[in-house]
Amino acid sequence: MVDSLKKTTFAEMRPGIKVPAKETILTPRFYTTDFDEMAKMDISANEDELIAILEEFRADYNRHHFVRDEEFSQSWDHIDGESRRLFVEFLERSCTAEFSGFLLYKELGRRLKDKSPVLAECFTLMSRDEARHAGFLNKAMSDFNLSLDLGFMTKSRKYTFFKPKFIFYATYLSEKIGYWRYITIYRHLEAHPEDRIYPIFRFFEKWCQDENRHGDFFGAVMQSQPELLNDWKAKLWCRFFLLSVFATMYLNDIQRADFYAAIGLNARDYDQYVIEKTNDTSARVFPVILDVENPRFYESLEVCVSNNEKLTAIANSNKLGLVKFLQKLPLYVSNGWQFLKLFLMKPVETATMQSIVR
Repeated sequence: MVDSLKKTTFAEMRPGIKVPAKETILTPRFYTTDFDEMAKMDISANEDELIAILEEFRADYNRHHFVRDEEFSQSWDHIDGESRRLFVEFLERSCTAEFSGFLLYKELGRRLKDKSPVLAECFTLMSRDEARHAGFLNKAMSDFNLSLDLGFMTKSRKYTFFKPKFIFYATYLSEKIGYWRYITIYRHLEAHPEDRIYPIFRFFEKWCQDENRHGDFFGAVMQSQPELLNDWKAKLWCRFFLLSVFATMYLNDIQRADFYAAIGLNARDYDQYVIEKTNDTSARVFPVILDVENPRFYESLEVCVSNNEKLTAIANSNKLGLVKFLQKLPLYVSNGWQFLKLFLMKPVETATMQSIVR
């Protein structure tokens, strides 16, 4: 029965190898950048902190952490139906995001080796961490009779080009929000072990410390480049990336509320907590953060949630392509309007906050 469920639920490239999820605006992406521009960066303004972070990477605190124990050696057939689909989807999205980081950091380490040794070694050691994370997640998928062909994804996925400064904003936030996501799930399941449906969650406490150190690295890099944080353009970009990361997570997670319910979490409460904590953490580096305590912030996101539900229903209907497009258009416009309103909300200046946050 489980094999039948697997075959009808998940498309396979070949037996046991899952077809990667379709790429959308909300799915994890693979990135590339201007390696020459990054190699020319002068990091001397904050090199001492970067070297200190490099020493932490060299210490490799989690080198013995990602070892599967006997708790994994059992059948997981009791996680079935929609719960199984959502859990495999969670593992796949997480694996894809970690593997994306591995590919980018590995290439940066290779390209910068002879031009910026400190940055190059940091990127190489971060790629080591991300490879462990991705491999651990992919092995977890195999407990559900599936895995991803990561080599195939390397060659087949489209790569999004970001200038180095955009890589720094985006990856800083990605790593910091990853920390808060993992530690929040870990602490919840530590308090409610009856909700821990699978052993991978036991690894999240130390796992998220990798994310935190990676975020500290990107924060230190940005602090070595004052132009990324100190003018009006920097403030606009910080607001843009904060909003992009928060909105993407919120829309994704509300779509998957049943997964969070399966581990005893309310998706909205969980996301709001993670957003607030990540926003506060960002105040240590960014010149502005979002006013996520303003009720209008989540009101606008909820409009987008409703619009996305309607978009999904239209996409799954049997109507003609042109009819679908005409029905979707006002919903896309509505989402764009909500994002514009959120972007234009008065931000919170962090200059007076940073000593408190630290």
